[in-house]
Amino acid sequence: MAPVTTGPIDVEALRKDFPLLSRTVHDRPVVYLDSAATSLQPRSVLAAMDHYYETTHANVHRGVYATAEEATRLYELARRAAGRFVGAPDPDHEVVFTKNATEALNLVAHSWGRTNLKTGDVVLLTEMEHHANIVPWLMLAEERGIELRYLPVGDDGRLDLTDLDRLLDGVKLVGVSAMSNVLGTINPLADIAVAAHERGALVVADGAQSVPHLPVDVRSLGVDFLAFSGHKMMGPTGIGVLWGRAELLDAMPPFLGGGGMILDVRTDRFVPADVPHRFEAGTPPIAEAVGLTAAVEYLEQVGMERIRAHESALTGYALDAIASRLGGDCRVFGPTSVDGRGGVLSLAYRDVHAHDLAQVLDQYGVCVRAGHHCAKPLMRRLGVSATARASIGPYNDEGDIDTLIEGLAEAGRLFG
Repeated sequence: MAPVTTGPIDVEALRKDFPLLSRTVHDRPVVYLDSAATSLQPRSVLAAMDHYYETTHANVHRGVYATAEEATRLYELARRAAGRFVGAPDPDHEVVFTKNATEALNLVAHSWGRTNLKTGDVVLLTEMEHHANIVPWLMLAEERGIELRYLPVGDDGRLDLTDLDRLLDGVKLVGVSAMSNVLGTINPLADIAVAAHERGALVVADGAQSVPHLPVDVRSLGVDFLAFSGHKMMGPTGIGVLWGRAELLDAMPPFLGGGGMILDVRTDRFVPADVPHRFEAGTPPIAEAVGLTAAVEYLEQVGMERIRAHESALTGYALDAIASRLGGDCRVFGPTSVDGRGGVLSLAYRDVHAHDLAQVLDQYGVCVRAGHHCAKPLMRRLGVSATARASIGPYNDEGDIDTLIEGLAEAGRLFG
């Protein structure tokens, strides 16, 4: 791996690593502002997966021939790379591969939750959670009769922790987004984790939005589980990661059954494999793991501190430009300053529907997401049914923001 570059990101040079950015749509260059939904992949990720398929492809943990052993080695190296990226003390025993962050959170709910929660036990969530960190717990509530509580979102777009001590009373687990996929709010995970642990509760964090954009260290955060997805961090779709404290994972039963997750099977019983393999039933996402390794190496080479600084500066530019050029006609949901927020800009412009905004922006080559962003409870809290969400990556620059504002202004003219 090349040494980490210092200084500001050279966006023009970096953009050349991403083939999709050379496309035009509607005779305009693609302006990709949808990284919160899925990021773009650099050439190194695409090349690593192609090379694996062309030279190595075999199933893992099964064959003893040369390419099978090489496939297994690459797959396990990906586990170490993913763990290293989030500061895992022991990646070989703490990193579980899933198909996405949603499956990782479901694993916690249905393995740890079914084992440890009973009728009357309490899980504390937040109003800004993605459905992936709400629905599994709702399913468990229907099954077990557990109680769900919610930390409220204040008018400033941040969690209201005023009643945290009261809400934690009797709680067994806290589920909290590290960074909101709607508001961009970066939540104080370490503080929440300290308060939760003082009450004997565990913390599962949804890191799908934070891990690709911020330096993350699970030991500093103090959480017990962290879920994130490969495709939001310049890797491929089809692979996610659950990091969990080894002693917790060791005590959890398998989530799915089948090949690869067992030590022994008889007609009347089975013995599960050790962690992490007991949670990886069937053929895993091998090529995707190879791609994830390349994505981690790419992000490490660019430098997560540099990515955070670049995206923070660009978010500030966007907030200022929207306010000065569109004024009160355009509302940006979430914190009004870049302190404690990421590059997610959920917009409402006049009374133009979010889908109409997205369609007009598409004519400018601008890619944004329109809808409820799998966060319907938060949409209800905000009093809207949908927003148009622009989200920033390290390959974006001020010109992209200028084009976004140009498209928004045109939407205002068309629907005014």
